[in-house]
Order: sequence, then structure tokens, then C-alpha cells
Amino acid sequence: MYLLYDILLFMAALFALPYYAVKMVLTGKYRKSLGPKLGLVGPTVFEKMEGKPRIWIHAVSVGEVTAAEPIVASLRTHLPEACIVISTSTETGQDMARQIVTGATSFIYYPLDIPFVVKKVITRVRPDIFILTETELWPNFIRVCKEKGAKITMVNGRISRHSYQKYAMTRFFWKSILNLIDGMGVISEIDAQRLENIGVARSMVRVMGNAKYDSLAATASPSVREEMERRLNLTKTDKVFVAGSTHDGEEKIVLNVYRRLLEIYPDFKLIIVPRHPERGHAVLSLVKETGFADCMTMTEINDGRHRTDERIIVIDVIGELFKVYSLASVVFCGGSLVPKGGQNILEPAAWGKVIFYGPSMEDFTDEKELLEKAEAGITVKDGEELLDGILKLMSDPDALARKGEKGRKIVIANMGAAERYAEMVMSYIKR
Repeated sequence: MYLLYDILLFMAALFALPYYAVKMVLTGKYRKSLGPKLGLVGPTVFEKMEGKPRIWIHAVSVGEVTAAEPIVASLRTHLPEACIVISTSTETGQDMARQIVTGATSFIYYPLDIPFVVKKVITRVRPDIFILTETELWPNFIRVCKEKGAKITMVNGRISRHSYQKYAMTRFFWKSILNLIDGMGVISEIDAQRLENIGVARSMVRVMGNAKYDSLAATASPSVREEMERRLNLTKTDKVFVAGSTHDGEEKIVLNVYRRLLEIYPDFKLIIVPRHPERGHAVLSLVKETGFADCMTMTEINDGRHRTDERIIVIDVIGELFKVYSLASVVFCGGSLVPKGGQNILEPAAWGKVIFYGPSMEDFTDEKELLEKAEAGITVKDGEELLDGILKLMSDPDALARKGEKGRKIVIANMGAAERYAEMVMSYIKR
């Protein structure tokens, strides 16, 4: 089984390597991470990994890092002498981890799933326990971890609809991999059911909630909003439409809605935050092509340009979305008017914002249900409904504030998962 997997992995690499090579040359992307992912890491990195027990937490990218942060903080409180190593797969995730995961001992890149590479890195890290944040399964890594005697757990586990379909189709393979994991903590009952359907014993899975609630509720502070107001030269009274985590095809809809919004509220500002920051230049070009010349990027602001009367700001850097949501009068959350399964609607909810999103929210069904019960989440099928919804709320400020506050209370009420995950991890360390 592993031989077949390695052959398929090798074949995939033959096609992928030219693509990544071109990306490295043209954009510089992957230059920082490729060497470490191949195990090319200086010995000083591993020499700094001091302490016991040795805990390795893997968070693929930005979203997983957000979930991991409060779990790390909880573990650090209970195990102050522990060596906590954080790995990420993406460079943006690595940058975010270094910014917010203050309880970590060391940061590394997760190795590519090549047998000799994972053996080398695992041997040097020497984890007592390896923790998957959410769900990214690499068979060789999991197998070698078990061979080296490490416990393996999953925290904040989520099986998206798309991932579930993939795992279900090759259940015969993934069942054996998943059963190498000692314990799984998942966000919802749906995730637990999907794991059980793939072949995991139900007794190995615990529904424990979403640790992102802990992270978001703890960091939504007035000082963060004040910092963003200063950086973007905005005031508390400014009306701001924030379109967060947008994908290709959604920015055009947002810009059309914004143009018509200006007919009634000519002082409205628009902040667009593409899901992938590298699309920032393309989004800025679209803004200008649509007829908005008064626009700028976050990169320009970070480089010293002062915003004056520019109506539109494109956030083309990582790590700003959560803070930008603090400025919003209303929010549209992307990945939902195109079939991408949605994006994280908890972030704006933590700030007490009402959130609009499209019908494609398959990856965030629990969050959607909670916020819609509180009237803080609203599904729209197109730009016309988005505009109508915004205008309706803007005409009733009291209702807008009341619904947003109900959503914020939902986030606060669901705190506590990070501590539960930390307790689960510690129970396996003690065995």
C-alpha cells in the first residue's frame, strides 16, 4: 500500500516540480520553504528545541495557526517546561505563526512526505507526541511517527465535504492511516460521523468544539481597532464595507454592489481582502478597470504612503484580515458566491459584525447555522441580494448593532475548546 502511494507521489512530483520551479523564479514564492521541506535545516534549529515533553504541533496555514494558538497557550500554561515545536506547510502560515504563537519554543516547515526526508526530520525533532491541527494526512509521516514511538492526536479536526468525498472514494487506504492516530478531537458531530464512515472507530473520536472561538474572542480588543483606524486613516464614524477572503469572480460582484451603494451613501469606503494575497495586484487592476481610480494597497501603506481620500483599499499582505474586520460597518465573506465552500465567518462575528455570504458554505455549516439563529449571518444568492441586504441594515442602525452583538455573544459562549484539546493532548502524554 505504501509502495503504491510512493509511486503515485513520485509521479505527481514530476508534474508539480516544473510548476513550482517557475513560481520560484518569477515570484520568489517557495524560496524560503523548499529547502527546509526537503530536510535541509541547520543543526542550530534543532539544538534550540529544549524541554520536556517534546510536543510537535502541525498547522498547515493561516487558518490552522489561528486554531492552534490558544491550544499552544493552554499547553504552555499546564506544561511550562515543554518543548513545543510548531510546523507549517505554507510561508504565509509560518509568518503568522511567528507573529501570534508566543508559547512556541521553535518554528519549522513541515517536511515533504518523502520517506527519507520525514525520517530525518522526525529523528531530529524527537517528538513525544505529534498533533495535527484540523485535518491534513500524510501517510509516510504518520507511519514514521508511530515507528519512532510518538503518540499522534488530532485537534480541531474538520473533514470538509470535498475532503470527505476524496477520503470516502479511497477508504480502503485512509482507514489504515487514520487508525494509526491515537485520538481525534473534532469540531462537530458531522466531522465525527464522516470519520466513522471512513472507518475510524467511533470510540476514538471526541466532539470538542472549535478552538478558533477562543483565539478570536481573546484578540478582538478596542486597541486593535484603534491601531487599524490610525494605519488606514479612518474614524469610528466612517462607513466601511469589508469584503474578506474573496476569490476570483467575487471582487467584480463586490465592486458592482459598492458602486450602487455609493449612490445612496457617497462616503462609504471599501476594503477588499483577497483570500490569496498574491492576487492583490490583479484585484487592484480590476478595481481600476471598473472605474475606481482612488484606490491603494496595504503594501503602499506599509511602505509609508498615507491614505487621504482613497475610497478603496486592497489588502495584499498576510495577517491583516481579522484586524480589518474591526473597521467594518457590514461584511461580505467570500469563497461563497463561487463554489469554494465558504471562509471563516467567525472572525467578523467576534467583532460584532453582521456577515453576508453566498450559498456555498459547505465547509462552515455549523458556524453558519449558529450565526443565522442569532440573525448575525445572512445568505445571499447574488450581488442584487447583497446590495438589498446591506441597504436594509444600514437604514436601521439599531438592528444592525443588535444583530452583530448577538453574533459576538455566540462566539464568546462557544469558548473553551482550546482547554479541552489541551487536556486531551496531556492525557496521551501521560500514558
